[in-house]
Amino acid sequence: MNRSTLSLALAGSLATALASVTLTVPLHAADTEKCYGISLKGQNDCAAGAGTTCAGTSTVDYDPQAWKAVPAGTCTTMDVDGHKGMLEPMKG
Repeated sequence: MNRSTLSLALAGSLATALASVTLTVPLHAADTEKCYGISLKGQNDCAAGAGTTCAGTSTVDYDPQAWKAVPAGTCTTMDVDGHKGMLEPMKG
């Protein structure tokens, strides 16, 4: 087996292994909930409002439209530097 064939085979094996891991790990476990308004800039899990797409794309700290996954039942009791966690995004 020549060097480029071996490299291609190893790359394919690695890609398959990574895809298997990605498919078996849920994005958010059932024992978590979306908590809006507590993530720091660039550390949100998703839904970061206008001008962003998803995870890690929020442009401001504590964006009320960006959420972070937290243990279920803890969001509304969170207070991060004076910013309360919310179960729904703030409109407007």
